[in-house]
Amino acid sequence: MPEKIEPLANGAKEPVHDVAVLGGGSFGSAMAKVLGENGHRVHFWMRDEAQAEEVRTTGINSRYMPGVEIKGDIRPTTDLADAIGKAEIVFVAIPSKAFRTVIRENSSKFRDGQIVVSLTKGIEAHGFKLMSEILLEEIPRCRIGVLSGPNLASEIVNRDLTATVIAAKDPDVRRTVQDLLGCEYFRVYANVDIYGVELAGALKNIYAIVAGLASALDMGENANAMLITRGLAEMSRFAVSLGANPMTFMGLAGVGDLIVTCTSSKSRNFRIGYAVGKGQKLDDAVAELGQVAEGIYTLELVKEKAEAIGIYMPLVRGLYEILYGDASISAVINSLMMSVQNSDVEFILPRTIAE
Repeated sequence: MPEKIEPLANGAKEPVHDVAVLGGGSFGSAMAKVLGENGHRVHFWMRDEAQAEEVRTTGINSRYMPGVEIKGDIRPTTDLADAIGKAEIVFVAIPSKAFRTVIRENSSKFRDGQIVVSLTKGIEAHGFKLMSEILLEEIPRCRIGVLSGPNLASEIVNRDLTATVIAAKDPDVRRTVQDLLGCEYFRVYANVDIYGVELAGALKNIYAIVAGLASALDMGENANAMLITRGLAEMSRFAVSLGANPMTFMGLAGVGDLIVTCTSSKSRNFRIGYAVGKGQKLDDAVAELGQVAEGIYTLELVKEKAEAIGIYMPLVRGLYEILYGDASISAVINSLMMSVQNSDVEFILPRTIAE
C-alpha cells in the first residue's frame, strides 16, 4: 500500500492514506470525521452538490450532523469515480435500497485487490442478500470487509468512547481498518464471521423498534430486559440457521449493538417504535424522522425468510402485525406473554427442547 509521510498537528509523523467514504448520511459523516482526525485524506462522496459544497466551505453537514465540524483533510465530491480512483480503501455507507445500484454502476472504477468495507446495516429484498454479498457479486476482485457494532454516530462525532468490529476473512483487511480507524476514543476489534457480524447489525434494528414501543408504553425495566434478551435469542437462532457463528452474537456486533439500539433515544429505529407506541402512524413517524430507519425494511424481509425456512420468531411476527396489520399493541403483547415457555439460552438445550 503506498504511503505518504506527512506531519500531524502535534508534530509527529505517520503514514497518511487516501480513503474514500461513499455516502453523506450520519454514519458516513462520522467515519469521515474519525478518518480525517486520524490524519488521513478523505474523499467524501455524496449525491447532493449543495451538501458537498456546504461541507467543503464550512466543514459541516447540517442535514445529518448539525453543528459538528468534520475536521482534517476532507475532500467532499459528487464524482464517485474520482473518489474511488484516488482511494486505497473505500468505506461504503450507502442505504441498502440503493447499495447494489450504486456499486454496480461504478463497478469498473474499483481496482483489483482494493479494500472495500461496508458500513451499511441492512438486507437487500431480492434474494435476501447482505451488503457484503452484494460487494462480492458486483466487485469480486476487491477485498471485502464489514464494519458493525454499537456505533451511534452522534456519540462518535462527539468523541465519546466507542468500540466497533471489523469482520473480514483477509487478516490484512482487518489490520488495515484497525490502523485507519483506531484512536483514543474509537476502538476497533476483529472478527472473521462476516455473515454473523453483518446479520447482527441488520437484525438488531427490528428489536430496537420493539424496544421503542415498550418504552412508549412504560412497560418497565424488567420488560425491557426481557425483550432485549429474547430478541438476542431470536436473532441468533435465525442467523445461525443461515450459517452464522453463535458466538458472534455474544460480542460487540451482537449483544453490544442490540443493547445500545434498544435503550437509546438516539437510535433511529428506537425513535420509530416510540412514535408508533405513542399513537403515531408509521408513515408519519418515518417522515418526521427524516432519515432511513433500516429496521422497517428489514422487518418485512426477515419475517418472510423466517417463515420460509421455519424459524420461530414471535417478536418479528408480532411487530409485523402491529406495523403492517391491524393488530393492537396490547393484543400482540398478550399473545407473546401466553406463548410457550421454552429454553432460555439458545444452543444449550437439545433442539427438541429449544424453541
